[in-house]
Amino acid sequence: MTEHTTRNEPEPHTDSIPVPAPGVELPEELAEAVETEISYDEQFYPARPRSLRPRARRRHSFAGDLHPPFDPVASNKAYVEWLVNQSMLHDATTLSRQLSGQPEMWSMPYARPNPRRAVDTASVWFTAYPLSFITRPGQSFLAALGGEDLWDAFARIGIRAIHTGPVKLAGGISGWSPTPSIDGHFDRISLTIDPLFGTEEDFRSMQEVAAARGATIIDDIVPGHTGKGADFLLAQMNHHDYPGIYHMVSIPREAWSLLPDVPEGLDSVNLDPGTEQRLKKAGYIIGELQRVIFYEPGVKETNWSATREMLGTDGQTHRWVYLHYFKDGQPSINWLDPSFAGMRLVMGDALHSLLDLGAGGLRLDANGFLGVERAEEDDEAEEQDDATAPAWSEGHPLSVAANQLIGSMVRKVGGFTFQELNLTVDAIRATSVSGPDLSYDFITRPAYHHAFATGDTEFLRLTLHEGVKIGIDQASLVHALQNHDELTYELVHFATAHRADEYTYQGRTLLGAELGDQIRAELRHHLTGEAGPYNAVFTQNGIASTTLSVVAAALGYRDLAEITADDVPRLRAGHLLLAAYNALQPGVFALSGWDLAGILPLDHGEVADLIRTGDTRWIERGAHDLMDWNPAATESSAGMPRARSLYGALPQQLEDPDSFASRLSSMLHLRESHGIATGALLEVPDVGDPALLVLVNRLAVGAVQLSVFNFSERELTVRIASEHLSEGQWMKDLGTWHRAGDVDAAGGFVLELGPFGFRALIAEEPDTPDGGETGDTADTADTADTGDTGDVTDTASAASDRAVS
Repeated sequence: MTEHTTRNEPEPHTDSIPVPAPGVELPEELAEAVETEISYDEQFYPARPRSLRPRARRRHSFAGDLHPPFDPVASNKAYVEWLVNQSMLHDATTLSRQLSGQPEMWSMPYARPNPRRAVDTASVWFTAYPLSFITRPGQSFLAALGGEDLWDAFARIGIRAIHTGPVKLAGGISGWSPTPSIDGHFDRISLTIDPLFGTEEDFRSMQEVAAARGATIIDDIVPGHTGKGADFLLAQMNHHDYPGIYHMVSIPREAWSLLPDVPEGLDSVNLDPGTEQRLKKAGYIIGELQRVIFYEPGVKETNWSATREMLGTDGQTHRWVYLHYFKDGQPSINWLDPSFAGMRLVMGDALHSLLDLGAGGLRLDANGFLGVERAEEDDEAEEQDDATAPAWSEGHPLSVAANQLIGSMVRKVGGFTFQELNLTVDAIRATSVSGPDLSYDFITRPAYHHAFATGDTEFLRLTLHEGVKIGIDQASLVHALQNHDELTYELVHFATAHRADEYTYQGRTLLGAELGDQIRAELRHHLTGEAGPYNAVFTQNGIASTTLSVVAAALGYRDLAEITADDVPRLRAGHLLLAAYNALQPGVFALSGWDLAGILPLDHGEVADLIRTGDTRWIERGAHDLMDWNPAATESSAGMPRARSLYGALPQQLEDPDSFASRLSSMLHLRESHGIATGALLEVPDVGDPALLVLVNRLAVGAVQLSVFNFSERELTVRIASEHLSEGQWMKDLGTWHRAGDVDAAGGFVLELGPFGFRALIAEEPDTPDGGETGDTADTADTADTGDTGDVTDTASAASDRAVS
């Protein structure tokens, strides 16, 4: 390892010059370049210490640039050196040398997650998807995200951050040439920005525009796997410590008979369950895991694949079996190899995004699968010749430890993290105690879709109660509408660790596994098949859909082509209710361009090539033009077909007070002006109507705040009671500033809600000046009818404006 890192020491050059420590003089020919670099960064990041601006060495070139005349094999030292220069591990080493020993690395607290600090940094996020974003002709994705007009629109709506999605090079390398991404750029192979999306200068310019508006940029790292790039090829060549990056085992030649043949044209083949079991019994791999994500017969039947023969730099020919929780082009990183090469790679990627590019936060993708080990029951089972238990691969302590290291490193340099972890509520809680600052709301996301599809909030209330019982802080969650993934309904909490627990649902006692099965069946019944033929089941994970196509299916629209302008207000009202559920509670609220533009799914035939292997998520990723930059475009620059938009572009929406964006803007400014995002969930009370949901929150100022939702198209007159309300208090409607009801001796009051109505209320003491008449005035009735809590009076608008400014 020492020989490797020394031999590949970067030579000074102007596109990757390390910033010198104070008092260190550089040669004259380098001083000017360094000073220019520092001046640029100081202009954009004036508070960042000089020594925390590292640069990685990235000299990436492929066959299109080099046309090399020699073979891409391990015996060719030029090829091996070229791969090393493409590798993430090498760049991570370069970065670490510039940061080690710097006093600024100890200037920030890092041990404990700080969700409210992260929420204060940015409580409303726009989640971008590079492949689907239509830009001006010839403009890059990142340059478009830095557009002044886009950020002006975002500021009006109340959006304070952009999560860019993965924008670094992804896919693989075959010989001297790149191969495309097989999972939406979540198979990263480099620290370099993919030219498909722009340049590092575009990224930094985007960050400058965001910072000028008090906003931030959130980037991605993938601590669980890479793509099949230079790092994986060098691992297959058994080069230095590169095999230590991955969960991979070199199978000796005498055992190759246990391995399947690799078909011509492929570099690996998935193991069938029988081969997996034989290799386990032979002692080579730990075998079956707790579940097979993306299971597809004949495509992915296990989590293990075997490589074809490859000559190593040690002169030996190797065949490997490697782990991949996801697709075979996403080999899993080993967080407990003696070389700690995988950890070094991930940390380097994170520090590059934060300190080199200037991101303020990071999404940790698939971060719950960082530890795996043989089940303790295996030995006894093998002695009795019984079927062995699956390996421990979810909720593993190593995942918790690894996430603590990542979260701590990011906090150490002033950033924050959020995890997209679809595991049990217990695992989310355990990981968040010392790891990421925020967690994606996989807890209630399928539950609120179920509530809308059925008009019954019972399962949503059950799920919220489960989170409260286990100790989930709602303010630590990212509550989201659509993102690039499917409507996830695996309900891992009920299907795995709590499968034998008893729950009461619809008057019956069900085991967790039975409850999960029933909810999944009900979601499929209401949202797919005859009810929603435009939506599609995605393997065993969930349903591919947009938020608007969930609403459409639930409301009985069978053919999207028959939706007219007359149908939009009804669909929009349902969509706003789902937005309100996510926004009017503590935590981050996130939404996508598909939500802002009201996007419907693509016809399956438009993406037939992309979905032929079962990845139906591509139907929900249609291209959209948020700013009307390129009205004539029929697809994005990445080739995604343009999808139908029911709401139109943001400039036109923001001129229409009844539009989705305008109503959302009112809601979000209300949310910000009253500090709902940093509150705490106190209670989810029982309700007298199945369509009703009530969230009782404690705001940071100490006031009790209620968010009330009607998940039906019925008019509701309901009595709401809470142990946190007292006789004599009266309820102020934060959307109209009017009196909405008086709390009686039993701690309750009566409220009216229109179809898909929602209200944000605050408990006022008896001596507080009354803002209006008791009950629903004309203004509050309109609010209930439309679901728009944001038709505020001048007083409320002024308060909102002060908070925003």
